[in-house]
Amino acid sequence: MTGTGAAVRRLTDWDAARLRALADEFETPLYVLDLDRVRENAARLLAAFPDADVSYAVKANATRAVLETVRDAGLGAECASAGEVRRALDAGVPGRRVRYTAVNPPARDLDDVVEASRGHDLVLTVDSADTLDRVAERGYDGRLCVRVNPGVGAGHHEKVVTGDAPQFGVPYDRSAALCADARRRGFDLVGLHAHAGSGISGEGLEAHRELVRRTSALAEEVGDLDFAAVGGGFGVPYRPEEPPLDLDAVARATREAFGDPGARLAVEPGRYVVADAGVLLTRVTAVTETPETTVAGCDAGMTTLLRPALYDAYHHIRSLAPDAAARESVRCLVAGPICETADVLARDRPLPAPARGDPLAVGNAGAYAYEMASQYNSRPRPAVVSATGDPLVRRETLSDLTRLEARVEQ
Repeated sequence: MTGTGAAVRRLTDWDAARLRALADEFETPLYVLDLDRVRENAARLLAAFPDADVSYAVKANATRAVLETVRDAGLGAECASAGEVRRALDAGVPGRRVRYTAVNPPARDLDDVVEASRGHDLVLTVDSADTLDRVAERGYDGRLCVRVNPGVGAGHHEKVVTGDAPQFGVPYDRSAALCADARRRGFDLVGLHAHAGSGISGEGLEAHRELVRRTSALAEEVGDLDFAAVGGGFGVPYRPEEPPLDLDAVARATREAFGDPGARLAVEPGRYVVADAGVLLTRVTAVTETPETTVAGCDAGMTTLLRPALYDAYHHIRSLAPDAAARESVRCLVAGPICETADVLARDRPLPAPARGDPLAVGNAGAYAYEMASQYNSRPRPAVVSATGDPLVRRETLSDLTRLEARVEQ
């Protein structure tokens, strides 16, 4: 089931018989994670950025098995919430390799992270003068990083471009002053953080270079920093015809733009580490012929894979039916069980003529699939298993839906 260390792992590279067996054993919907592939992707990043501090963006997939795998591979953890900090520490990521990089952090988040910092030498990132004040009020005396809005962004969709969105960080021209203020107030300022967006590819490389140049220049101006993090997820090909990301070219461009500002380069990919290490298995529950299309109704939908509904994202879908290759190809609407028009995994997609009971595999489901899963329509979240059949996260039950609810006496 594992890959060979190749730059990309396509959905067709997964063994169909093995995926069918997992669907039969654990039922569907089901997330499958190949932890060997996670290790391969992590190793490729470390090889491309040999002198950088490489961290994993936990928001891509925070399951314990993934966090333990990236920890063992030598990656740190970049966390967007107190919950991710807790999960990273619980998974054994050393405190010095944990960075908390939140946006407009809630009070409870700051309380929890400041408390966690007392036993772990983590880095807390502030994204505004207000957040710096709030951290000071809590008596934080650990390592501090300032999030900078570089004024330039890139990414695969407008909803994930962060670098030029006003809610993400201190405006560039005010950042040096905030850093100086932090030092005057006695904070241990160790780094800067800037984030362009998610899914950066060759098309967004020039914007990425500009972000790196600006972050490097600011790091040199501020001086005496341990690191400057140029966040932004590296792209992966979601369509079968898309070429893999030239990671070495991205790394080379990053290093050239970064130069030598007196701080260590830090990168924080998430999607690149886990996307092609996961698939979502689902099963056709009903087939409806309409004048416009063939509807393949499935037991997975927007509550198990939100990206198509949220971003109009493309995910490759493959029929795992044993006789799929012999079937006529038809254009299909692959829809889920949620009472929403948006609950569609694919539109006008050519697939072997579907039949009730067919297992389907949805590719690149290792990133932002389980993480975005919900209980909308009161549907329990699916299980997660490894490619070798080890249970990683149990399937929720109907009783889990009401487990946290209080009974109100009438």
